[in-house]
Amino acid sequence: MSQGELRSSRILEHIENKTAMYEDRVALGIKGQFGMREFTYRGLGLMSRKIARYLIEDLDIKKGVCIAILSESKPEYGACLFANVLSGAITVPLDIKLSIYELTSILKDCLPEVIFVSQQFLKTAIELQKTIPEIKHIIIIDENTQNSEYPDIYTIPDKYNAKWRQRSSKSTALIIYTSGTTGAPKGVEISFRNMNAQLEDLTDAINKILPEGKKTVMLSILPMNHLFEMTVGFSTFLNFGHTVYYTTSLKPKDVLGIIREKHVEFMLVVPAFLKLLKAGIEKELKSAPAAAQAAFKTMYAIAKYIPSYGIRKLLFKKIHDNMGGKFFGCISGGAPLDLDVADFFERIGIKVYQGYGLSETSPVVSVNIEKRNEMASVGPALKHFEAKINPDNGELLLRGPSVMKGYHNQPEMTAEVIDADGWLHTGDIARIDKDGYIFITGRIKNMIVLQGGKKVFPEEVEAVLEKSRYLAEVCVLGTSRTFGSKDGTEEVTAVVVPKSDLYETMSEAEIGSAIRSDVKSLSNCLAQYKRPTNVIITKNELPKTTTRKVKRNELRELIKV
Repeated sequence: MSQGELRSSRILEHIENKTAMYEDRVALGIKGQFGMREFTYRGLGLMSRKIARYLIEDLDIKKGVCIAILSESKPEYGACLFANVLSGAITVPLDIKLSIYELTSILKDCLPEVIFVSQQFLKTAIELQKTIPEIKHIIIIDENTQNSEYPDIYTIPDKYNAKWRQRSSKSTALIIYTSGTTGAPKGVEISFRNMNAQLEDLTDAINKILPEGKKTVMLSILPMNHLFEMTVGFSTFLNFGHTVYYTTSLKPKDVLGIIREKHVEFMLVVPAFLKLLKAGIEKELKSAPAAAQAAFKTMYAIAKYIPSYGIRKLLFKKIHDNMGGKFFGCISGGAPLDLDVADFFERIGIKVYQGYGLSETSPVVSVNIEKRNEMASVGPALKHFEAKINPDNGELLLRGPSVMKGYHNQPEMTAEVIDADGWLHTGDIARIDKDGYIFITGRIKNMIVLQGGKKVFPEEVEAVLEKSRYLAEVCVLGTSRTFGSKDGTEEVTAVVVPKSDLYETMSEAEIGSAIRSDVKSLSNCLAQYKRPTNVIITKNELPKTTTRKVKRNELRELIKV
């Protein structure tokens, strides 16, 4: 069957075949306040069919309607997702961190008839239904402990058979909203063709990362509404018959607890989590005896020249034992990876594979599997992609069957990013070397244009300032001067958050002086026009998206510049 002929049947076959093949193996699990809850492959399949039959026969849901999901990541989420496919519905995963105002804007755009919701967000769903009458049904996906008037997936009829609905390869499977604050929400439509191309590409990639034929225990800390998690952490890993666990807490100590308990071997992460984990390991090292600290420094220096990850793991056995002894690697995506952080984990024997993608590409474009000592690269494009650089502005352009159908209800917006020849304009500045390895260097929309026409990419300056021993977070912005002869012109501003422990030993004035001096010193390696001329220090954590990217526009408003 050719790529163009692929249908939703591929996904339906996945549900049928994998649940039969891996019947009693744990597919999905989560550690909650009442202990571990797990779904086997058979249990996941049965629950998916039960929900789908309820949608089709009891609720009379028609093919092609939208069904939203508002919930934390949990095993039941996956069952609802598969049920939507079986019933012929379009899934709209919602970000639980959005306000009711933002969610209302999104749901008015796609008008779902059903919303699956966890107990935690039931009140939000009820409020949304009052505003959006098209939402006919609210279904709770947890076990109903509150005697609610709303049905839940555990108490609906135990019937498992219906006529499942096939859909064409061009049909929309998912609508992923990346913004809900404007009058025109940006909903990325992902087709079954997109999903199947991703599944093929990622199967090739994962085969090169994970031990062949071995079933692996994974931990994912990303929200299920994020397409990276849904495509890789859910669909691809289940396709291999692996076990995926979720956690209700993102605190490093809690994450390490489940890694130890379930002997987790691999993770999907965002760079910010790796940074936190590194800081936690270093904090423990600081409390170790002086001899142990000296030994670590010596082994860390030596490890750089040892190619074997097995030997590196032996050198840092205590760290690995604290992580259950099985953990060997992770894929990092969602934001640029700090190379110092990546190097730290690589040296102690943990493989870090940097990936790159966009919601508009379903989402994974590349994974740096064969690093060739090029840690800064996101690797070559996956096999179904064509990639090139726009010679006029350095923008990365992509084409292939994983590129989205378009933005829901926004044909003009779609035409702005996908040209007549099918090339997606990513908005990312990049270069591609002679071997096809992609290097992302900045975002066009983040670019700072100075008075003389010089262009500064904030990501380049941030990479330098992040080396500061004083800073927990840094974001570089272009801001307008409001004084002097250059009033109204752009300047390079660094907004920084000091490490919290500095306040235990230094006054605010001393911290400010130390940071400004360090920023000036570190910036000397940059061209003079790229160096920050304004440093704003704040104790507050910088505003972020669910994938821990700093919200630059919101930050600009907060600092009132």
